[in-house]
Amino acid sequence: QVQLVESGGGLVQAGGSLRLSCATSKATFSSHAMGWFRQAPGREREWVASINWSGGSIYYEDSVKGRFTISRDVAKNTVSLQMNSLKPDDTAVYYCAAHDSERDSWDYWGQGTQVTVSS
Repeated sequence: QVQLVESGGGLVQAGGSLRLSCATSKATFSSHAMGWFRQAPGREREWVASINWSGGSIYYEDSVKGRFTISRDVAKNTVSLQMNSLKPDDTAVYYCAAHDSERDSWDYWGQGTQVTVSS
């Protein structure tokens, strides 16, 4: 069973930074692409960034390019999202997800962590 545990959310002023982390098992970490999604109140969940199992392919949603960085820590089986220059529009619940390559879908989700950016 795939388990994902997020941490690192909180309240920050506009222009500030936060770092989110997602811990999982070694088996999941070494075989799945991992991603971050977010859902703001009244809006659909949207993809933010993703990284493949080797870390060689990284993708970002346009609005976060140059501000957010996704990375993998092999020693800790953790995927992180460093968020800089935060804006009030970044306020959302952020979710870590693992991609099932056979089903070609994001099938595994963490519980979510709240990020609030004040103006």
